[in-house]
Amino acid sequence: MRLFDLRLIIAFLFGLYGVVLVVIGFGFTTDEDLAKAQGVNINLWAGVAMAALAALFAAWALLRPQFVDPDKQPLKEL
Repeated sequence: MRLFDLRLIIAFLFGLYGVVLVVIGFGFTTDEDLAKAQGVNINLWAGVAMAALAALFAAWALLRPQFVDPDKQPLKEL
């Protein structure tokens, strides 16, 4: 039986926020915004980094899944 894996939820959230930032970076960044950031499209680069981190978390969760060991018994209450 496979355990609940928080890494997939983290990957989903980072991916979602990353995609939102990439869309904002491509479609809604003005020249004034770029001037404030010394010519760097911060939203775009932060979104790309977050999407890459999401891919790493998802790969980690899928390549090294967590399983329940059926031979181990839970501790008995005192």
